[in-house]
Amino acid sequence: MTPVRTVRLAFGLLALLLNQAAPAAVPPEIIEQYRRPVAQWPPMEVAPDIEARELGGLEPLPEVPWHTPGTEHLGRMLFFDPRLSGSGQIACASCHEPLLGWTDGRQVAYGHDLRAGQRNTMTLLNAARFEQLFWDGRADGLLALIPMPIESPLEMNADLDGIIARLGAIEGYPETFAEAFGTPAITRKRMAQALGAFIRTLQSRANRFDRFARGEHDRLTDREIAGLHLFRTKARCMNCHHGPAFSDGRFHHTGLGYLGRRFEDLGRFYATGKPEDRAKFRTPSLRDLEFTRPWMHNGLFTSFTGILRMYNHGITFGSERVYKNPPLSPLIRPLGLSDAEIEALEAFLRTLNRHPRIVRPPPLPGRP
Repeated sequence: MTPVRTVRLAFGLLALLLNQAAPAAVPPEIIEQYRRPVAQWPPMEVAPDIEARELGGLEPLPEVPWHTPGTEHLGRMLFFDPRLSGSGQIACASCHEPLLGWTDGRQVAYGHDLRAGQRNTMTLLNAARFEQLFWDGRADGLLALIPMPIESPLEMNADLDGIIARLGAIEGYPETFAEAFGTPAITRKRMAQALGAFIRTLQSRANRFDRFARGEHDRLTDREIAGLHLFRTKARCMNCHHGPAFSDGRFHHTGLGYLGRRFEDLGRFYATGKPEDRAKFRTPSLRDLEFTRPWMHNGLFTSFTGILRMYNHGITFGSERVYKNPPLSPLIRPLGLSDAEIEALEAFLRTLNRHPRIVRPPPLPGRP
C-alpha cells in the first residue's frame, strides 16, 4: 500500500469514528423526558392542518362477523394455493412471501408469464388497518382488494368464476367451505371473506419501540431516543407517519412520480382520474421496514440512509421542479438535519423492526 493510500485510509477511518461518536443535538433533559409516560413526552411538531395521532403500539383490530377460526383456516389454504391463478402456478404467497416480510423482495412484482409490473409489492403486514389499499388506493378495504390481483391479466390472470368451479371440483374444498360458512357453497364473497380473515392475522409483532412506549424504558438507547425526538419534531416525519401504524393512510406527491421521465407513474390519478392526484402515493407504514426492502412504489431505493438524506434535502433532484403540475406536497421541504441527526433518526427507525412471525404453507386439498 502506498503512503498516500495509507494516509487516506487513516483519515477515512478517523472520520468514520468521529462521525459515529458525534451525538445528535438533543439535550439530555429531553432524552430523560421520553423516559416518562407517553402523555408527558415533548409536544410533537406538525403542520397546522395535520391532525397527527401519537405514536404507540398497535391496537387490536375491530371484530368483524366473517372472521372466525374456520374462515381464517380456509383463507390460509387459499392464500398458498396456486390453483387460484389462471396458470395454476401463482399463489397469493408468490408475491407475499412470509420470510420476506410478506413482500417478494423484488424491485417490482412478477406475475403471469413472468411479466414485470410497474410497482413494488406492498407488504400485507397491517394491511387490514388501512381503509384504502394498493399504492394508489384503488381498493376500498380488504374485501375489495382480494379479487383484483386474482383477475388482473398482469398478476394471477384468472377468471374468478372459473376458479370457483375449479375449487368446487377439488375434494376437500367444499367440505372446508362448509366448516367455515355452514354450507359447501363456494362464492366470490366467501372467498374474499376467507382470504380477508387470514390477512387480518398478518400483524407486526411488538418491537423495541412498542415496549419502550409502554414503559420499558431500557429498551432504547439515548441515540435511539434522540432519533425518536427528531422523528416527532425537527425531521417532520409525524406529518405523514403518525399513529400506531406509522402512516396516515393518505396520499402525497413527494416528488417520486418521475413526471416526464423514465419510471413515470401518475399514482393515485389512475384510481380517481383527478388531475390534482397525479403522482400521489399512499404513505407506507414504517413498521418492519427492514424486511420490506426495496422501498418506495417503484422499488428503486435500497439504502434507507439515502432516503433520509433525500428527504433532508427536500427532494430537489426531480423534474417536478420543472413539471410543476401538480406541485410537490407542501409538507416536503429541506430539513437541515446534520449527519449525526440522520444517524440518530435511522437508529430509531430500526427499533421498529421485528421479524414477522413465520407462517408455513398448510396442506392443500387434492394435493399430496
